[in-house]
Amino acid sequence: DIAQSMESVGGYLNAFTSSEYTCYYARCVDDQLERALDVLSDMVLSPSFPEEEIEKEKKVVIEEMKMYRDSPDDYLFEEFSSKLFEGHALGRPILGFEDTVSAFKRQDLYDYMTDRYKPSNLLVAVAGHVDHEKVVELVSGYFGANQSDQVVNGHQPIDVFSPEKLQLTKAIEQTHYILGRRGLNFDHDDKYLLLLANTVLGSGMSSRLHQNVREKYGYCYSIQTFNQSYSDSGIWGVYVGTDKEYVSHVHELVVNELDKIRNEEIPAKELEEAKSQLKGKLLLSQENTSNRMMRLAKSELYFNRFVTLDELEENIEKVKAEDIQRFSDSFFDQQHFMEAVLSPEDN
Repeated sequence: DIAQSMESVGGYLNAFTSSEYTCYYARCVDDQLERALDVLSDMVLSPSFPEEEIEKEKKVVIEEMKMYRDSPDDYLFEEFSSKLFEGHALGRPILGFEDTVSAFKRQDLYDYMTDRYKPSNLLVAVAGHVDHEKVVELVSGYFGANQSDQVVNGHQPIDVFSPEKLQLTKAIEQTHYILGRRGLNFDHDDKYLLLLANTVLGSGMSSRLHQNVREKYGYCYSIQTFNQSYSDSGIWGVYVGTDKEYVSHVHELVVNELDKIRNEEIPAKELEEAKSQLKGKLLLSQENTSNRMMRLAKSELYFNRFVTLDELEENIEKVKAEDIQRFSDSFFDQQHFMEAVLSPEDN
C-alpha cells in the first residue's frame, strides 16, 4: 500500500493540481528521505493504474467537483475564471468535467503519463534537514534516467479579452460578488507594484477595502482581494459576500477605492506598513518546510533559478509611491474589469 509505506514511518504522501503544474509530495523525518524518493519516483514513473482503482477514483473526483459546486465562492470563482480565459486552458476547471472524467479509460491515463511524466519534465525540490550532495545522488538514482526524452509542448497563446458581466443564480442565502480582471504573469516588470497595491487594497483586516466596506458600513463579513500569477498571464480581483440589497453599494465602494489608488499616491506611512507586511509574511512563511519546498520548486519552474528572500525584499523595498500610482492608473481602469455575481434564486 502506497500510503502505508510512508505512514508506517510517521510521514505522509499527498498531491495537488494547479492550473499549470501537478505536485506530488511527501513529508517525513530526514532519515526516511530515500524511502520518500523511492515511493514518489515509483508513483510518477511506473504507475500500475489498476482498472478497479481508476473507476473508484473517478467517483472520488466527481464527488469533489460536487463539493466545490456546493461552495458558492468556489463556484463563482471557477465560473469567473472560465469566462476570463474563455477558450484557453486556464479557463477550464482544474478537476475537469464530469463527462470527460467518466469517459477516461486506463489507456488514456497511460498515454498521457507516457507523454508527460518523464524525468526531463520533472522537477524535484527538497527542503529540511538534508545534505545537498546526498539529495543530488539519490534524485539522480531514482529520477535521472532518460533525461533526453522530448516532451510535448503544451503552450497555448492567450487571446484578447473583452470584459462582460456574468450573472448567475443558485439556491443560496447570500449574494457573492467578484470584480476582477486578467493580472500579471510571474516575471512581469510591474509585479511588485501590484503586490503592494494589492496589500494596501485588500490584504487583511487593516486594508482599505476591509475598513471601508465591512468596518465602516457593515455590508459584508468577508471581503478580500486575490492575486494569482501564471506563466503568461494572471488574475486579480475583489471578492465580497454580501446581502443582495447591498451589492450596488458594495460595487460603488470598491470602484471608489480603485479610483482612489489610481488618482492619489499612497501615503508614505501606509506604503511602509504595506512593505513591512509583505516582507514579514515572506519571512514567516519560511518557518514551514512545506512552504520552503514549494518556493524552491516554483522559483525554478517560473524563473529557472532560485530567487532569494534578499532579492524579493530588495525589490519590494525600492518601490516608490509614484510608481504604484503610475501603474494603478492603467491597471485599475474599469474598462479592463469584469463583474461576476452569484445571487440567490427567487423564491
